[in-house]
Amino acid sequence: MPPAITDPDRTVVRVEIAENEDVVIVRQRARDQAQRVGFSLLETTKLVTAASELARNTLEHGGGGYAELEVCTDGRRRGVRMRFVDEGPGIPDVEQALRDGFTTGKGLGLGLGGSRRLVSEFDLQTTPGRGTRVTVIRWK
Repeated sequence: MPPAITDPDRTVVRVEIAENEDVVIVRQRARDQAQRVGFSLLETTKLVTAASELARNTLEHGGGGYAELEVCTDGRRRGVRMRFVDEGPGIPDVEQALRDGFTTGKGLGLGLGGSRRLVSEFDLQTTPGRGTRVTVIRWK
């Protein structure tokens, strides 16, 4: 499968995540991108829920950072790619963090595992002491 590329008609929307209100903005931008692709209500809800959880993790566990949202294509289909980047402490135990039901109790209760189930592709890169980068794509 070819890698996803940014849709040439769209630009990357960047949202700094430094306070609770920024999580709301990320949710709104995710909804905007989903509408551009033509997602159904269910597809949009899944994307927005994943965006909310990942933005909250960026804020609460990463100490803030940013999100980038964009319409993308792989030549056959269109979707929304979202990247969440922080320079926080990283995730010491990725396996535990991805385990179903694992949550710190501060977000929606989905955790990273729940967010992973809401999207089509999920990539997590983390280095203890250097930060975390989560990239997800939901295809239409």
